[in-house]
Amino acid sequence: MGFLAIRVALHHKTTYRYDRLVELSPHVVWLRPAPHCRTPILSYSLHVYPETHFLNWQQDPQSNYLARLVFPEPTRMFQVEVALVAEMVVVNPFDFFLEPSANTYPFPYESGLAHELQPHLETEPAGPRLQALLASIDRQPQATVDFLVSVNQRLQREVNYIVRMEPGI
Repeated sequence: MGFLAIRVALHHKTTYRYDRLVELSPHVVWLRPAPHCRTPILSYSLHVYPETHFLNWQQDPQSNYLARLVFPEPTRMFQVEVALVAEMVVVNPFDFFLEPSANTYPFPYESGLAHELQPHLETEPAGPRLQALLASIDRQPQATVDFLVSVNQRLQREVNYIVRMEPGI
């Protein structure tokens, strides 16, 4: 027996109105799912006002889509509207392959990969609660996937989520 997927529609609209004609600088809009997103996107649309504009789709170094907008004429309004339909499916976040050298945590990165990952390994100083949490994590050698599952289970227990029903949240 298979699971029924749930389809969700998302609609986002941002509007700026001006009391006089204004010249808009180029804008970059980051409102499109990344191509590596595992959630199937069934439809996507982006509408921009003023209608007279140039749109160029680009990708950042992490492959995220961004729309670069240039407006050649003054306007009294700027509006961005995005609509998409996504299929919410169950995804196992631990369904991946590891290099044999990474099967056991902790593991060293190969030098070329370590160089590429360097920007992602920079950290800010940890506050006291995060320091305490990090100090309590078992760092004895163990299967990497087991380690990741354990850390995620711990975070799920420690972090609370509050549903806020106020408009605009």
